[in-house]
Amino acid sequence: MGFPGVWMTESESVVYRVVPKCACSTIGQILYYSDHGRFFDGDIHDARDGLHKWALDDSKPLIEANVTARRSVSFTCVRNPYTRILSSFFDKICGIQRNGRRYRNNLVPMLVQKYGVDVGGPDGDRDFDQIASFRRFLLFARDTIRWRKPMDPDIHWSDVTGHVATFVANGGRYDQIFWTERFNDGMQAVLDAIETPHAVDLARVPRFNESEGHGPKRAHPVADYFDDLSRHLVWEMYHRDFQLFGYDADDPGNKMPVREIDLDEVHAHLGD
Repeated sequence: MGFPGVWMTESESVVYRVVPKCACSTIGQILYYSDHGRFFDGDIHDARDGLHKWALDDSKPLIEANVTARRSVSFTCVRNPYTRILSSFFDKICGIQRNGRRYRNNLVPMLVQKYGVDVGGPDGDRDFDQIASFRRFLLFARDTIRWRKPMDPDIHWSDVTGHVATFVANGGRYDQIFWTERFNDGMQAVLDAIETPHAVDLARVPRFNESEGHGPKRAHPVADYFDDLSRHLVWEMYHRDFQLFGYDADDPGNKMPVREIDLDEVHAHLGD
């Protein structure tokens, strides 16, 4: 299986396990800058040089050798399941993507037909009941995760634990895991632990939110989208994320973690 979703700087200063919808664009740009003294011109996910990625054949042996020998600091970043699944809905389901089309072509029409999801019309330019539509999408996301029907779960709403686990299962070990909600503190701790060709001043780094503007603005507080059934579905899908990464499953309105991440517990759980 190797190390899918892993990026590494060309200087091999640090190894990062990408988790979709968890500040991955900003983190990737920071890693790129730390080696080259400039940001990548475009979406960092499109970069095919300047950063080692497991998806690039030439990078695979270098990443595998580094990770198995544990030569560099390895880290990842996680996010509250409530805000992550909500962000996925507005970006991937409601939004028009960079190529001018809907995400995954026939996915949204299928959701409209089979689950009654409303996305504001073909161009997404009319008002719709965001809360009702999101709750119907949540049923679909649960179906993909629990039964893998009508499709396998997408990387943007499959659980964070599943992404993070592949790194451990294949011989890696995290030195740091931090929260998107405390991004500056966590990213600074990573930078403090490594030596890079170019210093990074986090206060001057823009946030590279590549999904921003794809979909409509959220019209309500986060908690309004989650009734009792919705919270049950979120727990069913993401209970491991809540338990391992210290988030509050009982209060969708509290995006902040309520306890520290225990790295030993994470590795023990993911190593089973």
